[in-house]
Amino acid sequence: MSVSPSTAMRYQQSDPDVRLMLRVRDDDVEAFEELVQRYQSRLIRLMEHLGPKRDWADDMTQEVFLRVFRARKSYQPGAKFSTWLFTIAGNVARNATRTSGRRQEVSEVDTARTPSGSQPTALENVATDASGLMPVRLLEGSERAEMVRAAVQMLGERQREALLLSKFENLSYAEIADVMGLSTKAVKSLLSRARVNLKEILTPYIDQGSTPSSASEDANPKTLPEDTEPPA
Repeated sequence: MSVSPSTAMRYQQSDPDVRLMLRVRDDDVEAFEELVQRYQSRLIRLMEHLGPKRDWADDMTQEVFLRVFRARKSYQPGAKFSTWLFTIAGNVARNATRTSGRRQEVSEVDTARTPSGSQPTALENVATDASGLMPVRLLEGSERAEMVRAAVQMLGERQREALLLSKFENLSYAEIADVMGLSTKAVKSLLSRARVNLKEILTPYIDQGSTPSSASEDANPKTLPEDTEPPA
């Protein structure tokens, strides 16, 4: 898609990562390495939850950067660099999901990353917000992380992507809409339904102590029905 000179100039002036990517377009390897350093850990964290398997996160992140490098010559700054990058990341995650099959087993949570007594992560906070039940904050770190990851994996693909972009990357509704190719209204609807579905998943766990099925079983997780409205 063609980008007007005024739009390209606006993003070039306002976004330092766009300026780095323009250097990459001119085959500046150091600029590409700097972009990798800036975004690698963020992409891995996103892919751990967005992809079909947690242990695929590193490979999917490498695929994202490979696509960025391959697309360098055709790059035009029509949006923030992060918006463009996360759009590629979403495509990579969806391709990986299709390749592996729609229903995937949830890998075990690395408890070393969420030690007992640690502060809630952004994703754990949204689970607490969705459930409205403070005991979520009082669970042991590994148990809390396992429960939250399982619940998020049971969301529909688009709900999960919108939620992760909102809570991990702090993107606005408009930015998420750009990444996902949706309207702002559709993004608001996705996030609203994601919160409702998380509450539905988490309430039995809080009330009865029963772990979401995908966290406690080796079988593939039950995924809630995907959204039915057109991506307006």
